[in-house]
Amino acid sequence: MKRTLINYLGLLGIVSLISYALAVFLSPLAYPGYDWMSQAVSDLSAYSAPSLTLWTQLSAPYGTCGIISVVCVALFVSQNNISTKLFRVGIYLFAIMNFVSNIGYKAFPLSDSGKEIASFQEIMHIVVTAMVVLLSIVSLVILIIAGIKNKEVRGIGIWAVVALLMMFVGSIGTAIVPTDYFGIVERFSVFAAVGYNAVLGVYLFNRFNLTKLQ
Repeated sequence: MKRTLINYLGLLGIVSLISYALAVFLSPLAYPGYDWMSQAVSDLSAYSAPSLTLWTQLSAPYGTCGIISVVCVALFVSQNNISTKLFRVGIYLFAIMNFVSNIGYKAFPLSDSGKEIASFQEIMHIVVTAMVVLLSIVSLVILIIAGIKNKEVRGIGIWAVVALLMMFVGSIGTAIVPTDYFGIVERFSVFAAVGYNAVLGVYLFNRFNLTKLQ
């Protein structure tokens, strides 16, 4: 069976990853004194950040393309009953996480880069982060279990292991490494979900090897 539009839309996951990577690596050029080794990625998009304009331009495709891709993934696995119900639930939760991230961070951005968390908006930013992390971990664990139980989606489960390990490196690393290296380990976390979204987009483009499953 040939690819349809929904399969080609999976490639937007790669566009989303490229856009985010460009924003992360190039926005510091517009932020004098920014130290990527010690500062968080979110500092680049804070209201007071001098890099805000460049960040907004470079990351413009990131959110929209990522959402379209993951929604198409969820629709495709649902319509074609890909693998098991457990696997599909993992995909749905990962899609919900993307919505929470996309909407939450836009609604509650950091108001001041590098500032101590104090205001309601900054607290809500942390709440959104906690929700994103929780949904990410739960969805990835489910996909890992689904991959262990079902060989047809084992590759997706392996990628979920990689993404989960990156998240743990980021979350645990930020708590134990010296503040001078906070930014290094934090980047493992921020790229985990975006990267996994791109992986799912590639699987969608390849129709989740549906011809092998049928």
